[in-house]
Amino acid sequence: MVSHSELLQFITPLDWIVFFGVLGATLASVLYGQSLKNRLPEKEKNSTLELLLMGRKMTLPIFVATLVATWYGGIFGVTALTFEKGIYNFLTQGIFWYLSYLLFAFFLVKRIRNYNAMTIAELAGQLFGSRAEKLTASLNFLNLLPLAYTISLGIFLQALFGGTLFMNTAVGILVVTLWSLWGGFRAVVFSDLVQFIFMILGVLLVVIFAWIHIGNPLTLQAKLPDSHFDWLGGEGLAATLVWGFIALSTLVDPNFYQRCLAAESEQVAKKGILISTLIWFLFDCCTTLGALYARVAIPQANPQNAYLLFSMQIVPEGVRGLILSGILATILSTMDSYLFNAATCLSYDFFNSKENFKKWHHHIALVSVAVISLFLGHQFDGKVVEVWKTLGGFSAACLLFPLLIAQWKPGLISEKKFCWAVITGCFGIVTWKTLNQFYSLPSVDAFYVGLLLTTVPLLPSLLRKKI
Repeated sequence: MVSHSELLQFITPLDWIVFFGVLGATLASVLYGQSLKNRLPEKEKNSTLELLLMGRKMTLPIFVATLVATWYGGIFGVTALTFEKGIYNFLTQGIFWYLSYLLFAFFLVKRIRNYNAMTIAELAGQLFGSRAEKLTASLNFLNLLPLAYTISLGIFLQALFGGTLFMNTAVGILVVTLWSLWGGFRAVVFSDLVQFIFMILGVLLVVIFAWIHIGNPLTLQAKLPDSHFDWLGGEGLAATLVWGFIALSTLVDPNFYQRCLAAESEQVAKKGILISTLIWFLFDCCTTLGALYARVAIPQANPQNAYLLFSMQIVPEGVRGLILSGILATILSTMDSYLFNAATCLSYDFFNSKENFKKWHHHIALVSVAVISLFLGHQFDGKVVEVWKTLGGFSAACLLFPLLIAQWKPGLISEKKFCWAVITGCFGIVTWKTLNQFYSLPSVDAFYVGLLLTTVPLLPSLLRKKI
């Protein structure tokens, strides 16, 4: 990451004013959301539905803002991948995901809304039973641990303010935890409103100023290695398609389900996903172009540093503060959602019965998740993409097909078969990864092993029903 001394030379008092002004606007939006909550009837205001789903009253503009902001927190991982491998990033972190969003909008929203569930694990419980609910919650918890965003936040704050990585990470997590504790899901959503605006504005300004300083994006091909325009990025088809399956984890992602369940209607959820997909496409165009411009301007830079360092070099005073606040907004808007939903997995889905659920249960879980994320995040040594593949892989490989089949044809798979399939897949992934440490196994990604072993136990039921 860019060192504190390197970054500090670019930042002026005006930049600090803009930066802290955006943070102030974020806090103001949380306060505004809380004022709206205070107008609700006492029973509704203190309900579990309000805490976890904002009372199922999310309108289209709020739905789009929170969904877009939540789904894009790993900006340093994405720009580093583009810096190293070019448009391979746009395929693996863009196109694959757009297809998943469209599948979700057209085939899942209606089915999800038919269930009166608070979470995806509760939905699994309604489809199968309590054991399936606990198992789904366990894998969701792994997927939702905000390790990638903890890493990104700590690295960014260290570059901005100096000090140790651990201390900066701890301070960042503390701030996010405090507003989530105070306002629940409503605080997360209303903070996303401001963060959505500045994360979009930040990446757009980088492209605009890069265009001014370096030239038309169409000229980049002549200035970059040919490998940067190889869609497979030198990785091979099988390795690339792993990202396609991980993108399909959207179809069983707790954050997506939460927002669809919180929307005021099925139409809001469906339209919101379609609008969000267009915005994500434009956002990905900006981050990809920005990282490619950075490769042209500072080709020897550390990939993790390059995008931030390049953006600081090309934008004028005042705009730097806006860029920095946009990057921070991108990280925070994802981190708070993952933190909140991981806490929901522990408190609502896993440890407590729904009848006895209390707000303080969620508060204890939230603090616990924050502490776990702080200490585990450092184990990945800044490797954001590796976190996505490791933790996201379990959910994508082991929950995807069983949950989709159950929503498509309820009753086709028994709870016993669901649990057996998911556990077998997880065991396969862990075993394959472990054996690879000691033996020269075939070059097959552990994800495919998990996917295969999850699917095999379901085949008798599928073939018997001739699906």
